[in-house]
Amino acid sequence: MSDEPVRHLADAEAQAAAARERLSNTVGQLQARLDPKLLAREAKEAGLQAVHTGVDNARRNPGVVAGATGLLGLFLIRKPLCRMIRRRPKNNDIPAKHPALRGRSAAEKE
Repeated sequence: MSDEPVRHLADAEAQAAAARERLSNTVGQLQARLDPKLLAREAKEAGLQAVHTGVDNARRNPGVVAGATGLLGLFLIRKPLCRMIRRRPKNNDIPAKHPALRGRSAAEKE
């Protein structure tokens, strides 16, 4: 019976050592994944890929790009455009008559 506790202790120490090794490997993998330079490189590559995909789609569909650009332009100038449309024309009618001539006919004026 004296041999049995020693075996349990040795097994427990072996399991603890294996767990420490797994934890150390996991931490090492996380540190490698979270390396700022690696993250920046991956973000740059993803951005470049998105740009290339967008340019390829724009080349295949120039009408859609032209329509979207036109809508964006109208959206950006919407306020000046609305002011221009709502602007009332200037009153270029005949100037007001002299108060003394109001109410008299053309024959009376002569």
